[in-house]
Amino acid sequence: MSAADRLSIRLKLARKDFALDVDLVLPPHGITVLFGPSGSGKTSLLRCVAGLERPAQGLIRLGHEVWQDDSKGIFRPPWKRNLGYVFQESSLFDHLDVQQNLAYGLQRSATPGSADALARAIALLGIGHLMHRKNAHLSGGERQRVAIARALATQPRLLLLDEPLAALDLARRHEVLPWLEALRGELRLPMLYITHSSEELMRLADHVVVLDTGLVKACGSAQEVLSSVPSPVIVGDEAGVLLLGTVVGRDACWHLAKVAFDGGAMWVRDSAMPLGQAVRLRVLARDVSLTLQETQDSSIQNRIHGCIESIAEDSHPSQALVRIRCGTSALVARVTKRALSALNLTQGAAVWAQIKSVAVIG
Repeated sequence: MSAADRLSIRLKLARKDFALDVDLVLPPHGITVLFGPSGSGKTSLLRCVAGLERPAQGLIRLGHEVWQDDSKGIFRPPWKRNLGYVFQESSLFDHLDVQQNLAYGLQRSATPGSADALARAIALLGIGHLMHRKNAHLSGGERQRVAIARALATQPRLLLLDEPLAALDLARRHEVLPWLEALRGELRLPMLYITHSSEELMRLADHVVVLDTGLVKACGSAQEVLSSVPSPVIVGDEAGVLLLGTVVGRDACWHLAKVAFDGGAMWVRDSAMPLGQAVRLRVLARDVSLTLQETQDSSIQNRIHGCIESIAEDSHPSQALVRIRCGTSALVARVTKRALSALNLTQGAAVWAQIKSVAVIG
């Protein structure tokens, strides 16, 4: 990651219940999800990056462009920072139709090619048929897609999204998620995305920053952070891992597709995914069991060989979370401590992970 591309955020900001104190260097493209409980500092961090709040101490730099550096007396106001901001509410003007709302976004950008950038955003977000519809006649999901397109019309170098799906019902969230996945695949710019949803985290995150009471508890690739067992990001029944794979085969007779990843391969339900397509797999810890030898006479079809990397306490004293290293990938299994003792499972032991269920999430 070169200095010309990375997003550097170093700041301190006092709050009533905590002090935000972060020092981050984030990737130059893809979605970085800010995750953590309410009141952990996620929105405060986003507002400082946008210049809507000024921390007591701060350095915010995107590549060689410095937006704040208190050591040099530099502070650019929000309108001088080349970014787009999408809030929980779409903040569209009710008296304007979609085309007029988007035209307003263009007025902010004096850079060449803004009209072309907006046209690409309209096509990417699938809102071309909504141009003459008033805000009151849009669904919540449509309003958020228009708000994102308006933010992209300014050709930002950074896109900030503060829980953009929080105000939507489940059906509307599922309507918008594929468009956000398309943005991640098509746009070569960094995005900071706040969410409380484990589904959004799993489907969208390339990089994860976990905040708690203003401090960074974990930071890294989504695969590594989500497979941590000493301090799991997602707890309870939703605890699990993210695997990035490619469709490499198909069993038409049984309607299954084979997805390979570094460390193994799994059969999943075939949904007409073309060979070579990149997919995301979610494997829950509750759906992984461990054996010392590969078992052939079992209904469980997905078996991956690996090595126990770490064992940690789970939320109930009868259980443990076991992290299994498979190539550069990792799985997490939830097992009872009784089973650990009976099988003499310890760090470094070779095991077979049996995966009962795999979800294709993107």
